[in-house]
Amino acid sequence: MTNKSSRDGLTLSSYDVHLTPEIVASIRSVLPRVSDEVVAAITAEVPAYRDAFSGPMGETIRTAVGIALGGFLSLASVDDLPADVATATPPALEGAYSLGRGEARSGRTTEALLAAYRIGARVAWRELSSKAVEGGMAPEGLVEFAALVFAWIDEISEASAAGHADERATTGRVQRQLRERLARQLLAQAAPEELDDAASRAEWTPPSTLTALLVPNPQVGSILAKVNQATLEHDDLRDLDDYTLLLVPDAHGRRRRALLKALEGRRAIVGPAKPWREARVSYERARRAHFAGLDSDTEQHLVELVLSADADARDDLRAQVLAPLADLRPATAEKLAETLRSWLLHQGRREEVAAELFVHPQTVRYRMGQLRDAYGDRLDDPAMILALTVALG
Repeated sequence: MTNKSSRDGLTLSSYDVHLTPEIVASIRSVLPRVSDEVVAAITAEVPAYRDAFSGPMGETIRTAVGIALGGFLSLASVDDLPADVATATPPALEGAYSLGRGEARSGRTTEALLAAYRIGARVAWRELSSKAVEGGMAPEGLVEFAALVFAWIDEISEASAAGHADERATTGRVQRQLRERLARQLLAQAAPEELDDAASRAEWTPPSTLTALLVPNPQVGSILAKVNQATLEHDDLRDLDDYTLLLVPDAHGRRRRALLKALEGRRAIVGPAKPWREARVSYERARRAHFAGLDSDTEQHLVELVLSADADARDDLRAQVLAPLADLRPATAEKLAETLRSWLLHQGRREEVAAELFVHPQTVRYRMGQLRDAYGDRLDDPAMILALTVALG
């Protein structure tokens, strides 16, 4: 029998294998037992399959093993096999491909799948060769028979590997799209039930917190390699075309320090850790830090962020609290405002104010006298002190 397959570039060489009706009958009679032995060996020797045969997927795998063995027997017992093996045994190859897709959905790796095929080939060969000899095959014919057995295993294992790869690619693409959608919904502050549903669809387990990272686009790949694999990614940001948003799960507490260390030397801006449904709060803070020219850890810039939250309101407040100085010369008013700011921040400690302003303590005393003349008792009013501190801070 001669068989050549060009499926996906794979070619099976010519095999001179002659299976008499007696040999075929002998092998066919033991196929159910061989299937059971293959399954038992795989279960015992491949850890990933130890629990795989107890559920619905187990029946699928058993059926696939039976179809693969039956497909081989069909392949080996046809005298004039078409050149295309896929045409000769479509159920077996289609079953192998479907098996690969199912294994990917079950979370088992290609390595585990191919290991199962290797073990299955070993067990099947032992039984098939024994029955072939019992059925009358000459010992010298076993070499060709063995070559055909293992070429067939290569063929169906390649079909399964292709199914596994296709499923992973499809699943990965769909999952990325669903997780991107979840990130958009988080930024849009969707209702809790909508967020829960989106997380479920994306097969994303909600964490305790999410931390927003604004990352320059060229650095996204290298940073993703350093953070939690469940990190959400979103690159369609208003006014931030050069940046991508990453939402990192559970990067709070000590993990935040580890995250910041991993980001050293990069231009990423890190928002606060917030309950996962409040990720927009973290994003907005990182965004404001970016536009304020602040870098890295927003937790180190809380005062600046608070003071810059409403720039117009702060300007109005500043004009309001400095109104008593409005009639002075601009240069004098500026020096007095500077002195007042330092006096507030140093809680009236004249020597420290003088050191900060590089003036003599007597100059500070003189300026504070001017300020008390301008403000009067209001410099002793807690509400005015708070307003001055915020306005001049």
